[in-house]
Amino acid sequence: MPLPSSSAQQMRQSLGLRLREIRIHAGLTARDLGRLMGRHGSKISRIEHGTVTPSAADIRTWCTHCGAPDEAADLVASALVVDGMFVEWHRIERTGLRQEQEAILPIFDRTQRFRAYSSWLVPGVLQTSAYTRAVLEVVTRQRGLPDDIDDAIASRRDRQRILHQGDHRFAVLIEESVLRGGVASAEVMVGQLGHLIAVSALPRVSLGIVPMRADRSAWPVEDFWVFDDARVNVELVSGCLTITQPREVAMYMNMFGELAGQSVYGAAARALIASAIEALDAGTLDEGIGTR
Repeated sequence: MPLPSSSAQQMRQSLGLRLREIRIHAGLTARDLGRLMGRHGSKISRIEHGTVTPSAADIRTWCTHCGAPDEAADLVASALVVDGMFVEWHRIERTGLRQEQEAILPIFDRTQRFRAYSSWLVPGVLQTSAYTRAVLEVVTRQRGLPDDIDDAIASRRDRQRILHQGDHRFAVLIEESVLRGGVASAEVMVGQLGHLIAVSALPRVSLGIVPMRADRSAWPVEDFWVFDDARVNVELVSGCLTITQPREVAMYMNMFGELAGQSVYGAAARALIASAIEALDAGTLDEGIGTR
């Protein structure tokens, strides 16, 4: 499948072009090389045009038959970078949810400035354990994953220590709909919203709520995190996209800036959260709607 990132596509096209140059230099047609590799010539063409990412074995065999075995190591490394830019959830979570939580810890520890935007859920670093459990129970059930929810919650709690330790700063934007769309029981949601009010008072946290209104210049987009202006993680329905190309990172930073400009903070944000709590207490929010 095509990767949902122009930078990933550019890298894959560059890899394909280099492999094509190696084939031509060896005096082989795509059909000739395919026959030597035991592959159809059409696959050789798709690799060279950047529509398919070759496996490490494909690259090594390709270079061997083209008399360029010394090229293989660098090209395999390039392919691994492309392959790692978009990772499907089933690959990340194949042994359960704890692995996903632990894998992100190193980048959280070394990042100083975080920007996070969510139109789906309260971001993990601001979640209560009860809210996290409700979310992960849905994910585990929907994807048929091993039940390691307790371990995953413990790992996420460990990640939340950065709210109080080190030189970390957080700018978090949440759509008002997140406050008003239940993912758990009313009791859990009330606890989560109360926690948001409390955490918004932390000196290193800036919490903005994007109000629900018609006159918006920037509409809701996919959830994303920006790490130190250098990397963006985007949560898609099918997997996680990692962006490091400066031009694309800048696009997400600009989007964050637009959404931040439409957000309310401080007392106004707390008023929106309090209103959602009142609605929960009045029993006007739907309960048990599963989302990631």
